[in-house]
Amino acid sequence: MIDAPLDRWLLRACLWIPLAALILFFGVPMLTIAWRSLLDEGGGVGVSNWVALWETPGVWRALAHSLVLGVSATVITVLLAFVVAFGLERTAMPGKRFIGASLALPVLAPSLVLGLGLIFLLGRNGLVGKLLGARPEVYGFSGLLIADVMYALPQAAMILRAAFRHGDARHYEAAELLGATPWRRFVDITLPGMRYALLSAAFVVFTVTITDFGNAVVIGGDYPVLATEIYNQVSGQMKFGLGAVVGLLLLLPAGLSVWIEHVAARRQAGLGAESARPPRPVPWAWRDVPFFVGNLLIAGSLACVVGTVVIGSLMRLWPYKLEFTLKHYDITLAGGYAPLWTSLAVSVLTALLGTLLLLGLALAARRLPPAPARAVALLSALPVAVPGLVLGLSYVFAFNRPQWPFAALYGSVLLLALCNFYHYHTQAYVTMSSGVRAVPDALEEACSALGGSVWRHWRDVYVPALRPTLWTVALFLFMRSMVTLSAVIFLITPSTMLGAVSVMRLDEAGFTSQAAAFSTCIMLIVGVSAWLLQVLTRSRSP
Repeated sequence: MIDAPLDRWLLRACLWIPLAALILFFGVPMLTIAWRSLLDEGGGVGVSNWVALWETPGVWRALAHSLVLGVSATVITVLLAFVVAFGLERTAMPGKRFIGASLALPVLAPSLVLGLGLIFLLGRNGLVGKLLGARPEVYGFSGLLIADVMYALPQAAMILRAAFRHGDARHYEAAELLGATPWRRFVDITLPGMRYALLSAAFVVFTVTITDFGNAVVIGGDYPVLATEIYNQVSGQMKFGLGAVVGLLLLLPAGLSVWIEHVAARRQAGLGAESARPPRPVPWAWRDVPFFVGNLLIAGSLACVVGTVVIGSLMRLWPYKLEFTLKHYDITLAGGYAPLWTSLAVSVLTALLGTLLLLGLALAARRLPPAPARAVALLSALPVAVPGLVLGLSYVFAFNRPQWPFAALYGSVLLLALCNFYHYHTQAYVTMSSGVRAVPDALEEACSALGGSVWRHWRDVYVPALRPTLWTVALFLFMRSMVTLSAVIFLITPSTMLGAVSVMRLDEAGFTSQAAAFSTCIMLIVGVSAWLLQVLTRSRSP
C-alpha cells in the first residue's frame, strides 16, 4: 500500500534540499560579489570601485588582451576541431583510436600542464632551443595562444563530432544520385548542417579561453588577461572591491557566450531526426590521406606537449642531462604530497555529494509539471555561465565573514568540494537528467501497478537503470575536481592546499621539474579514474 504522505515528503526533500543548496552555495555568493563591488575600502556603499575601474588602465589592457586572445584562439581552435571531427566521423582514415586518446589528454591534466609542456619544449631552456642552438621566446601571446588552443580543442571537437553523428546519409545519397560532386555535397549539405554546431563550439572555446587562469599564470608572461588581473588585484594588491568589479566584468562576456551557445545547441539538436541514418564513410584516398596527416599532426602535438611534461619529470636536468631519475618525485616543498591527498579527499567528497544531490533533483524534477520542471532546469543551468575564478572569489566574500552562520565552513574540505561541485553543476545535471529521461515509462508503470511507493520506484527501477549514468556523473565530478585550479585558488589555506595549486606554486618558485612530477601524479590518478569509468560502464551495459 502506498504511503502518500511519506511519498510527498520524500519528493519535497529531494527537490528542495538540492535547490536550497544551489541557492545557498551559488546564488548567495553571486549576490555577495555583486554587493562587494559596491562597497568601498571604508565600508561605505557607492560606486567608487567602478570609478576606480575606469582609472585603472591595466584592467582595460587586460580586457583588450583577453578579447584578442579569445577571438584568435576561437578561430584557430574551431578550424582544427572541424578537421579532427570530420576526420574521425566522416572519413575512413586509420589511427582513429590514437587520435581520440590524444584528444583526451588535456582533459586529464590541469590546464597549466599545457603551459608547462610548451616551456619544456619551446622555452628559453627548452628542448627545441637546445637542438637549434637558439633561445626561442614562448612566453606571452604566442605561447598562451597555443596553450589555450590545445586546452579548448577537445571540447570543440566533442561538440562537432556529436553534430556530425546527427547527419542523415539519405541526403548524401540523394545528392549523389543527382550528380553532385563530393565538394558540392560538402558545401550544400555538410556545412549548412553544421552551422549551429560551429557557432556553439566557437562560443564554448571563447568562454574557455577568456576565463582560463592556469595557462595564463604559467606562460602568459607580460601579456596580462582578465583572469590574471583578478588574481593580481585580490592576492597581490588586496583590492577586493576592484577584484569584484573585474570579476563581474569577466562574467559579462562569459555569460553572453554561454547563452548564445545554449541557443545554438538547441537549434542544432532540432535539425536531427529520430529516423536519421548517420553516413558511413567509405575509403577514399584523396580525402582520407590528407585528413590522416592533419589529424596526426594535431594529435601528435597534443601528445608531445603532455608527454614532454611526463618525460621531463623523469630526467635529471631537462634538457641538458637526459638521464633517468626519480629525484624530482621527492617533493618536500609546498607541503610535499599532502596537497595531493587533500585533492583526493575533496574530489571524492565532490563526487559523492554532487551525485547524491543531482540524483534527487533529477528524480524529483521528472515528477513535476512542465513549467516547474523548466524552472528547475533553468536554475540548474545558471552556474555554467560563471567562470571558476569568479565563483571562487564570490565564496571568499560570502563565507569569510565571521558574523555569518556558515563562516565555519571557510577553509574546510567541504567548502572546497561544494565550490568544485557548483563549478561543474550544470554539465553534471544535464547528464543526470538525460539519464533519468531515458528510463522507460513502462518500468515505472509496472512498479505502480504492483503497488510500489515512490521510494520503491526509485530503488527498484531508477537506480538500477541509472548505474552507468551515476558512475559517469561521479567520475566526471571527481576528475574535474582533481584538475581544477581557478575555482579554488582563492579558497586554499595552509591546511587545505590542493594538487593543482601546488603545481602552480612549484612552477612559480622555479622548480619546474618538480611541478612536472606533481602534474604527472595528478594525471595518473585522473587517467586511472577515466579507465575505471570505461570498465564500469562497459560492464554494466547490456
